[in-house]
Amino acid sequence: MPADLSAILADLHAEGDDLDALVAGIPARSWAAPTPAEGWSIAYQIAHLAWTDAQALLAAADPGAFAARLKEFAAIGPGFVDQAAAEGAALPPAALLAHWRESRTRLAAALAAYPGDGKLPWFGPPMRPASMASARLMETWAHGQDVADALGVRREPTARLRPIVHIGVRTFGFSFAIRGLPSPAGELRVELRAPDGSLWEQGPPDAADRVTGSAEDFCLLVTRRRHPADLGLTVTGEDAGRWAGIAQAFAGAPGPERPARTG
Repeated sequence: MPADLSAILADLHAEGDDLDALVAGIPARSWAAPTPAEGWSIAYQIAHLAWTDAQALLAAADPGAFAARLKEFAAIGPGFVDQAAAEGAALPPAALLAHWRESRTRLAAALAAYPGDGKLPWFGPPMRPASMASARLMETWAHGQDVADALGVRREPTARLRPIVHIGVRTFGFSFAIRGLPSPAGELRVELRAPDGSLWEQGPPDAADRVTGSAEDFCLLVTRRRHPADLGLTVTGEDAGRWAGIAQAFAGAPGPERPARTG
């Protein structure tokens, strides 16, 4: 297994364990508590993670069956994600938690064993196992943030943010394309303060479009978990300024923007 995949899978496991620890001990009634995602309870958040892990597992195990399922989802329409989350959230909390644990464990094993340098089909472009693991890490962290917000918990940032930063920079142009907007002419440069105080840099050093600040704030921005006005990021450049309002590191519809918390 390539070192980068092994490391990302370890990060994915740790991120899942942290979220698991947040929800494992809460009363059953708290699973119905609303999160910042409109209409989504804590149970919806965990159900969505379990469902997406299961879809990725199917893509790894049987690409043909996954392609057939994509057609089924297309027939349902854009609401299939919410529908799947609602179905999972209807399970008793203990059963839902067990389902998520099983899904993420089986997916990690499948990605570790995936042959060669092949790519898995997905809802967007096909992805290599390391990219899929990074995407699952990003989603686990982002939905975990919604759960933490619902429970009033402040999570300590970790070095596991680094793959999320990487995806956030890589999807600079995608954030425009998903909305049918003209692609930016240049690339994005980020200089971010890591949780340990070191500097994470990515993108051309001479890029006109730049973002500086904390890695945590950058990840909150690109996963659309905070309004730009609530983050301590410095954004420079015309395209970067436009991007800050539409930044999106995940595939699929953007969804509604989180309202600003500050006046």
